[in-house]
Amino acid sequence: MSARRPPSLPPEIAGFSYVELLGSGGFADVFLYEQRMPRRRVAIKVLLPETLSANARTSFDAEANLMAQLSTHPSIVTIYQADISADGRPYLAMEYCPRPNLGARYRREKIGVAEVLRIGIQVAGAVETSHRAGILHRDIKPANILTTEYNRPALTDFGISVALVGGAERESVGMSIPWSPPEVFDQTPTSGRAADIYSLGATVYTLLAGRSPFEQSGASNAGLDLIARIQNSRLEPTGRADVPDSLEQVLAISMSKKASDRYGSALEFARALQKVQLELSLSVTPADVLDDALPAQVEEDEDDGNTRIRGIVTIDPVAPSTTRAPIIPAAPVAPARPQPTPRQPPLEQTVERRGALPTAGSPFGSTPASAAGPTLAAMAPAPPVEETVRRDQQPSRADAPLPEAPARRTRLPLLIGGGALLVVVIVLGVVFALNAGGGSPAAQVTSSADAPVDIQPAERVPAVSGIAAQTSAAGIVFSWQNPKPEDGDVFLWGTVSPGVEPKLARVTDPTVTVPAAASGQVCIEVIIRRTDGRASDPVTKCLP
Repeated sequence: MSARRPPSLPPEIAGFSYVELLGSGGFADVFLYEQRMPRRRVAIKVLLPETLSANARTSFDAEANLMAQLSTHPSIVTIYQADISADGRPYLAMEYCPRPNLGARYRREKIGVAEVLRIGIQVAGAVETSHRAGILHRDIKPANILTTEYNRPALTDFGISVALVGGAERESVGMSIPWSPPEVFDQTPTSGRAADIYSLGATVYTLLAGRSPFEQSGASNAGLDLIARIQNSRLEPTGRADVPDSLEQVLAISMSKKASDRYGSALEFARALQKVQLELSLSVTPADVLDDALPAQVEEDEDDGNTRIRGIVTIDPVAPSTTRAPIIPAAPVAPARPQPTPRQPPLEQTVERRGALPTAGSPFGSTPASAAGPTLAAMAPAPPVEETVRRDQQPSRADAPLPEAPARRTRLPLLIGGGALLVVVIVLGVVFALNAGGGSPAAQVTSSADAPVDIQPAERVPAVSGIAAQTSAAGIVFSWQNPKPEDGDVFLWGTVSPGVEPKLARVTDPTVTVPAAASGQVCIEVIIRRTDGRASDPVTKCLP
């Protein structure tokens, strides 16, 4: 067992008040602060004093600049500020994501297929945006995907990212082995865009399987063992009955041994996941992509409307991919002279026309319905029935010669036909009036494609309390309390080491004994898990 280093002291930062320690890594500590103006909680990442070398400082500065460049994306953690504290340590002030990261979630609960697909598409949009900006992430894994207060994934930790300058790439360093592609372990390691796509697929696989792709139960899963399997072994299915074969195939393609056999871009990977959503009759999650290189006027490409180019055009995933010509009112016709009976279009055809998307000739330009709000179609006034009926005809001229008067015996059928037409016109007018005013359900256009598909429990599982530690002849004895016990509750615990995700073991008693470390400090993490799969937030305790 590796001993965990003690965290550094939180620095004094003007305008911020220290709250608590959030976590420690190999090169930095993360603290929770409260910003005084504007008042909000922020996570501040502080570089360790012993790592203040020129290379570490350069990497830290690069991370700040890269994340600031990308952090407007809804699935990338936002950077608020970067500076140097009073004691000379560089720090980043970032968006605080209070919910457990995906690395903690997959180890203690089963995540539904629908939620995993949504997360995969949203993170793929963030990676595509990063690639279009010329930036590789190079360490995509569940622990680097945080969860915002609005239950949206947020990619973080661009600490080993690299900017692609003229197509050149630096050597890959520091990638996490379980989610790294085979090429980074070659004698001449490479890490291009295809490496990020592999890590994306490996992350989605992990969320579904509850383990990293080449981790084997009951076997050694040391770094060298994992590298050998990543390079040589075939990818096994996730082992879940609710994962369709199409999704297994998407993961297999994204994690192909050869980089050229994988998806050509993160956006292609996102679209493959969207097709699985359609197959499962789920709402299609849009992939948000930021591309400032696009021209101001952009026509929709044929992507089934499942990509949103943020800041340029937003395409509703359930809207039609083509636009229609606007309905042009016919010229006014003199009502004094009788006209031949027009052919009345079917009701369904008329309703479809009033719901058509506006085009460049309309007051809304080329903006699709989703960009103007879900009720844009309902707000657009329906054309008068007479105008719609005459759309397929040439309007009669007021001075056109009148038809010859029919014989007396034909007047009664004409009167009956005219009366029937009047009734139809009145009925259609009522229908259109209801639709235009929002009174008909058919006029209410809704779209929930981007809504989270998972349902949060009404009551969160409370974390363990009263956790204590004391030394004994056998080692260090940790004990804790379950503040609100329920039948079937178990505890998941594991030792915490810097830069290493804890491997959790299951116990039923609220106490464990851990061998003492040579450095004198031992830390553990404890979680409560219920029989329905819900789990508490982790609690960490160290001794001394």
